[in-house]
Amino acid sequence: MIAQLRRFAAALVLLLFALAGPPVLAQAPVATPQPAPLTILISIDGFRADYLQRGRSPALAAMAADGVHAAMRPSFPSLTFPNHYTLVTGLRPDQHGIVNNNMEDEARPGVAFALNKTDVVHDPIWWDEAEPIWVTAEKAGVRTATMFWPGSDLPIHGVLPHDWRLFNKTTPPDVRVDTVLEWLDRPAAERPRFVTLYFDAVDGAGHLAGPDSDKVDTAITETDAEVGKLLQGLAKRGLLDTTDVIVVADHGMAATSTARVSYLSDLAPDADFHAVAQGAMAGIRAEPGHEDEVAKALLAPHDHMTCWRKADVPGRLHYGKNPRVPPFICLAEVGWMIEASHGHPTPKGEHGYDPADPQMAALFVAHGPSFRHGVTLPGFDNVDVYPLLAALVGVKPQPNDGNLADLAPALAY
Repeated sequence: MIAQLRRFAAALVLLLFALAGPPVLAQAPVATPQPAPLTILISIDGFRADYLQRGRSPALAAMAADGVHAAMRPSFPSLTFPNHYTLVTGLRPDQHGIVNNNMEDEARPGVAFALNKTDVVHDPIWWDEAEPIWVTAEKAGVRTATMFWPGSDLPIHGVLPHDWRLFNKTTPPDVRVDTVLEWLDRPAAERPRFVTLYFDAVDGAGHLAGPDSDKVDTAITETDAEVGKLLQGLAKRGLLDTTDVIVVADHGMAATSTARVSYLSDLAPDADFHAVAQGAMAGIRAEPGHEDEVAKALLAPHDHMTCWRKADVPGRLHYGKNPRVPPFICLAEVGWMIEASHGHPTPKGEHGYDPADPQMAALFVAHGPSFRHGVTLPGFDNVDVYPLLAALVGVKPQPNDGNLADLAPALAY
C-alpha cells in the first residue's frame, strides 16, 4: 500500500509539472519575491510536521517534493487561536493579545473568552491588538477572501475580508474547497488575490484518538484529497502556474493518557485559585487573600510540570507581558496534562506544550512561481510566515516579530 502511495505521489508531481508548464528556473534568491496574482494560505489544524512522512498525503508530498517544506516551530502556547493569529500577523501571542484559547481581560470583567463562546469570540476587543494580513490588504485595495480562519469572521479595526464565511465546524471540507473555487470563477478583476482555507479534521482526530491512531491517518488522507481537489481546480481554471499555495499547521500533537494528569486541586484547595486555562499548559489566578498560599503551592518543584510567575516565564517562550496572561503559568511535561480538579475527561492527544519539542512541530509546505523546487528548509519560527505573505500579496507589512530573510533560501527570485 505504501509503495502504491509513493508511486501515486511521484505521478502527481509529474502531473503538476505538466499542468503548470515548464518549471521555473531557480534564480539567486533575494530578500523580496514579486507578488503573485493569487496567494492561497491553507491551514490544516493539528498537522504535525512528521505526518508528511506517513505516506497518507500524496498531494502534499508532491507539493513538498516540487516546492519547499519544513518543520515549523509554533509560538507559545502551541494552541489553535494564538498560533493562527500569529501566522497572519507575524506577532507572538504575547504581542497580538490572543494569548490562549481560553482567556480573560480586565476590560471585560466577568467575561471569559473560549472557543465555544461565539458571541464573546466575535467581540473585536480581543483581536484589535494586531492587524491581520487580510485587513492590511483590504486597506491597500487588495481583495481578500477567507474560507474560515480565527478572527476572519468579525471586523478587526473595522475591516472584514471582501468575502468571508461565519465559522461552522460542520461545513464539509469539500464545500469549503468548492466555495474557494467559486470565488475564483469570477472575472479576473473581481477575484480575490489572497485567500485562506481552513481544515480541522486532523486536529479533531488527534484529540479524540491520539496522534498515532487510524483516525488520524484517515483524516490526513481525506484532507489531503481536498488539497488535491483544490490544485486540480486551479489547474482546470488555468491558475495553477500563477498561484502560490502555502500549507501550514498551527501546532503538532502529542499522545496523552488519563494516567498522566497533574491536578491543581491536589496542591491547593479549589477555593483558593481560579484556573483560567488548563490542558498542556495552565493559566491560574489566586483568589483574593490566597496569593501567598497559591504561590507556595505552584512554585514548588513538581514531577511533571513547571510553574512560574508570569514575569519569570523563560525568555525563549516570549510570554508573560500581556495583561491577559494570568499571574501564574504552569507548563506540563510533554504527554502530561494539567487539570484544575479531578473528574474532567482527558483527550488522547493534546498540544500546547513547549514549541521546541518535535511533537509540537507544524507542517509548512509552499509551492508556486515564487518558490524554488525541492527545498527542505531548516526549522524556523512561525512568525516568519507573515512577512512572506505580505511580500507575496504585495502589501507593506505591519511591525512584526518575523524575518523574511529566514525563508530567503526558499524563494525563486
